[in-house]
Amino acid sequence: MNTHHLFPTPVSFFNLGRDLTDEESEFLLNQEEKPNVGNTTSKERKLLESDKLAGLRGFVESSLDKYLKEILSPKQNVGLRITQSWINYTKPGQFHHKHAHPNSLISGVFYVKANKETDRIYFYKDGYQQIKLPVDQFNLFNSESWWLPVGTGELVLFPSHFTHMVETVNGDDMRVSMSFNTFPTGHIGDDDKLTGLEL
Repeated sequence: MNTHHLFPTPVSFFNLGRDLTDEESEFLLNQEEKPNVGNTTSKERKLLESDKLAGLRGFVESSLDKYLKEILSPKQNVGLRITQSWINYTKPGQFHHKHAHPNSLISGVFYVKANKETDRIYFYKDGYQQIKLPVDQFNLFNSESWWLPVGTGELVLFPSHFTHMVETVNGDDMRVSMSFNTFPTGHIGDDDKLTGLEL
């Protein structure tokens, strides 16, 4: 049997390659919180605009640029602008609800504090299944969800429509992540095909 992986959804991991500075850690770990579904989130919604995170923002922007050029490979000179960025605090016994990110093209999660042995991000395949067969052995073709391990200093980028969540945190450590959304900038579409749009 010769099986092809058609139309895969790209989920890319990048590593900061260094520890967060004391200033970065202090800033990210001590944001004023507000309730979220299953956990808490920062009241501040544009964290990456802070001068205290200039180095981290540079890493995020270069990772986004690599993802854009190597995965989406736009014909025109298109960029990605970070629109919002916020912190998620998920304490032991809490979770992060199943969701996607509307009004964004590529979303990302940077892990400020996560345990590679126990922390995961779950992704879900959306869409109605008219015929649903019980599965004997799960694989990338027959699974409705798939998880990937995450750790401190890692950044994961994925299409914003891709539904994801965090299971209940076990153990004694709080999981801290910074999420963000993006929107394209530049000339997208094709004027001759009447799909041109300047952003």
